[in-house]
Amino acid sequence: MHHQPYSDRRQQLLARLGDGVAVIPTAPERLRNRDAHYPYRFDSYFWYLSGFPEPEAVIVLLGGKQARSILFCREKNDEREVWDGFRYGPQTAAEAFGFSEAHPIASLEQKLPELIANRSVLWHSLGHDADWDRRIANALNSVRAESRSGTRAPGEIRDLRNLLDQMRLIKDAHEIDCMRRAADIASAGHACAMRACRPGMAEYELEAELSYEFRRRGADGHAYTPIVAGGSNACILHYVENNRLLAAHSLVLIDAGCELSGYASDITRTFPVSGRFSAAQREVYEIVLAAQQAAIAAVRPGVSFMDYHQAALRVLTQGLIDLKLLTGSVDGAIESAAYKPWYMHRTGHWLGLDVHDVGEYRKSTAEEDWVSLSAGMTLTVEPGLYLRPAANVPKSLHGIGVRIEDDLLLTTDGCMVYSSAPKSVAEIEEVMRHD
Repeated sequence: MHHQPYSDRRQQLLARLGDGVAVIPTAPERLRNRDAHYPYRFDSYFWYLSGFPEPEAVIVLLGGKQARSILFCREKNDEREVWDGFRYGPQTAAEAFGFSEAHPIASLEQKLPELIANRSVLWHSLGHDADWDRRIANALNSVRAESRSGTRAPGEIRDLRNLLDQMRLIKDAHEIDCMRRAADIASAGHACAMRACRPGMAEYELEAELSYEFRRRGADGHAYTPIVAGGSNACILHYVENNRLLAAHSLVLIDAGCELSGYASDITRTFPVSGRFSAAQREVYEIVLAAQQAAIAAVRPGVSFMDYHQAALRVLTQGLIDLKLLTGSVDGAIESAAYKPWYMHRTGHWLGLDVHDVGEYRKSTAEEDWVSLSAGMTLTVEPGLYLRPAANVPKSLHGIGVRIEDDLLLTTDGCMVYSSAPKSVAEIEEVMRHD
C-alpha cells in the first residue's frame, strides 16, 4: 500500500494542532459469540490518517516545530501469526506507513503521560469510546500527579472530530479513486442482480448475487446491511430481513453498496421482478426518476445542501398531485407537508469512509443555515415514493415503493454522477430480457 496520502493527511492535521497533541485509536475487535469474532473493521478516523489495517493500534500526533507522528501497534509474534496471520510489528509498520516512529502497543500506557505532558491542548474524540475517555483521563491524572516537578497537563481538551470531519468532507484524489472504483463494483452488482431476477426467487438470492459480484470484483464486502425489498417491503425504509419470495407482478427495491479500501458506495435501484414495468409501476418510477434528475441538476458548488432536496421535493409533490394522491398546489402541499405520508426522508447524505459520512449539514443552529456545497464533496441523491396500502391510495398503486440512488462528486463547475447501474426504464428492461 502506498502510504503517501495518509502521511499527507497527518501533516495537514499536524499543521492545525499548534503545539497540541492528538490521540487517535483504532476500533477494538468485537466478539460475535463466545470466542468467535465479528470480521474486523478499523475505525474510520484512524484509517483516514494511517491506512494501517491491524487492531490494537493507536496514533499519537505531536504538533509544533518538531512535529512527530507516532504509531503504537502489536509486536511481531511468531506463535500468534501462525494462528491469526501476519503482523507488521513496530519497525516495519513505521517504514511501511510513513510514521516518524513506532512502538509496541504494550508500552502505550507508560508513554502516553510523557507524550501529552507540557502540551497546551489535548485533542481526543470525546464521547466516541467510553474506554478511551477513561484512558485519557488516567493519563491526564498521571501528568497532574507530577505537577510539583514542573510538569504541566494540557489545560484544554478539544474534540478532534471537529478538525477531522472538516478534512474528511472534502475528498482528495486518492479517496475519489477508491470511491469511484467502489461505485463501479456496486453498479456491476446491481446489474447482476437485475439479470438474475426471476419470479419466485427469494430476496436473499438476489442478496447473494450482490455479495458474489462484490467479492468477485475485489471489494471488501458490503458497506452496510443490504436492503432487498420485494413488493410492499419496499415501503419499509430500512427493511433488511430479505427473506420473502418475489411475486411475479411486483417491484423489488435493492439498496446496496460495497466497501473498497475502507470507502463506501451507496446505490439503490428499483426494478420489476418479471422484467417489465406495469403501467402503474412505470408512472411512479418515472416520477421518482424525474425527481432525481432535477436534484442532480441542482448539485453544484456554492448552493445550499438543501437546494437539491427542494428540487426533488417539488417534482415528487407534483407527481403526487398527478397521481391524485394530493390536491391543490405544489407550494401549498410542501408548506403543509402533505407529501410526507409518501416521502418522509431527505434526498441525500455525505458519503465516504462511512456510508452516512461525517460532516455537518448546517453551519449554525439557524433553521435555514445549511452548508454550501464545495468541489471535492461526495454525496448521494436518493428520492423515493412509498405508497403503502391505504383508503386514499388507489388499489393499482398499493405497495409500490420506488427509490433511485446514485453517488455524486462535486466538481469545480457542477457535479459528476460516478455510479452507473442501469436506471432508465429502457435500460432496466433491456438488461432484464430473458431471451
